[in-house]
Amino acid sequence: MTIEKRRRIYLMRHGNVTYFDADGTAYPPDEVPLNEKGRAQTTAAGKVFAELGIQFDRVITSNLPRTIESARRVLAETRQLIEPEQWPEFQEVRGGVLEVIHDDDLEAAFTHAFASMAAEHKKFLDGESVGELLDRIHPAIDKLRADPSWDTVLLVLHGGVNRAVLSYAITSQRIFLGNIEQAPGCINVLDVGVRDNDWVIQSINYSPLLPLQTESRLSTMEEMLHQYRKSRVR
Repeated sequence: MTIEKRRRIYLMRHGNVTYFDADGTAYPPDEVPLNEKGRAQTTAAGKVFAELGIQFDRVITSNLPRTIESARRVLAETRQLIEPEQWPEFQEVRGGVLEVIHDDDLEAAFTHAFASMAAEHKKFLDGESVGELLDRIHPAIDKLRADPSWDTVLLVLHGGVNRAVLSYAITSQRIFLGNIEQAPGCINVLDVGVRDNDWVIQSINYSPLLPLQTESRLSTMEEMLHQYRKSRVR
């Protein structure tokens, strides 16, 4: 029996950011930096990698500030002089204009795209659909896998994007498992072989500062909906 050597993908979500102010008004989603909690989360992730002596051949982010800052904080702890590669195709799933969504439709707009086995026509905040997200993410992952130059890679991406990557790894199909929660600063561990369907999922949603997720039983999108609703009652 010949055992093929697999390569490893460490898939992180960026650290916590402040998407809404105290009144529920949204900040520009492409510009928000890490907040204090997010900086602590990504530093803690970096320390885990450093303590285990893990070194990366490549580090890839989206082109949004919150993923780039998160990756650099990890690299500061591992003491690696790697400039993160920015792949725009890994941007977070795009939402629509919140203000035009009717009050009665808010819950569906925030949460239905993140249901288990979400249909491809479901839209994220009345913006990009699940199918459009998969159209971006699957080719990007295929491109990364086709490059033989790396053994260990760190991807620092977004909650919706990570779900698309994990769903692809778990099913090898055009399926979006929207209920795979991705806490800010979490780490997922994926091993990948040569064959298209050769994925081994080693760990999902490991958060160094909160390993048993005891802070909340809400999903990320439910928490964001709660924050945003404040702007509708002023």
